[in-house]
Amino acid sequence: MPEPNQFLEGIQEDLKQIVQPFQRDLNQKQKKADFIQLCIRCAGRDDFLRLDELLRSKPAEDIRQDEDLASCGPVFEALGAYAHEQVEQYRMDLIADLTQQCEDAGLPIEMDFPRFSVLKGIDGEIDFSSRTTKINKKVLKSIDPRRILAAVLRLKKQLYDSPYDPVQFINSLCRVYLEILEKEDLPAGRPVSMQTFYLAYVISLQPKTFFQNMDKGKFKGYSLDQFSVDLWRYFQSDTGGTSDGYDIHFTPGRSKALWLLDPEGELRQISAISFHKKQESVS
Repeated sequence: MPEPNQFLEGIQEDLKQIVQPFQRDLNQKQKKADFIQLCIRCAGRDDFLRLDELLRSKPAEDIRQDEDLASCGPVFEALGAYAHEQVEQYRMDLIADLTQQCEDAGLPIEMDFPRFSVLKGIDGEIDFSSRTTKINKKVLKSIDPRRILAAVLRLKKQLYDSPYDPVQFINSLCRVYLEILEKEDLPAGRPVSMQTFYLAYVISLQPKTFFQNMDKGKFKGYSLDQFSVDLWRYFQSDTGGTSDGYDIHFTPGRSKALWLLDPEGELRQISAISFHKKQESVS
């Protein structure tokens, strides 16, 4: 006869093998019940956005295929049709409302739902399922047109409303570029990595006090969005190059690249930057 400990261990293992399939089935049933309860709560709140998402999900399809829950199929179909119709109406109302609010604020808007753009360098995407709007990679926890417009106006103020002189801007870029060539002993017109250049340019914007005490409170930030918009505004200004007769040139590519607005206003991956005297040919 086996030892008591061995006997009891064997019994435990046998019972585990018996109960595991039953427990898995019970867990699956509970998940389906919880899902149906969630649908009931969403219907009670007329949360058609969440319902539309839920009823197009895999758990909803699993319930439709479950013979024990066959009566759920027609109910889900009716509820799903209602939710989808409400979502479509909400989408059209949201587009119309957001467009009107932007127009009232004097902002041009291009809508290709769920994406939209307001001025060059300000792009958004509305996510119904998560009730969020992404604007230039920052997430707004709302799809309310009024809050979207408020966020857009804050970003416009940051990117467009500061004093801007295109000649001073392009001169400062060229100055940093020529300093990099001198420091690294590179020939005239040599392309410089855009990432290297961007870092050097941001450093050039820092006040003298920052280098005496590099506390983060003394650091003057200069976002990539701001850099991109400033380049776009320069291209639009048609100043014709720097005061010393240099033209800016970009090298497209992926190596050490940054996403920037090109002269046509399209976001491109730019891997390098260079300046050339106007009488020089670009290699």
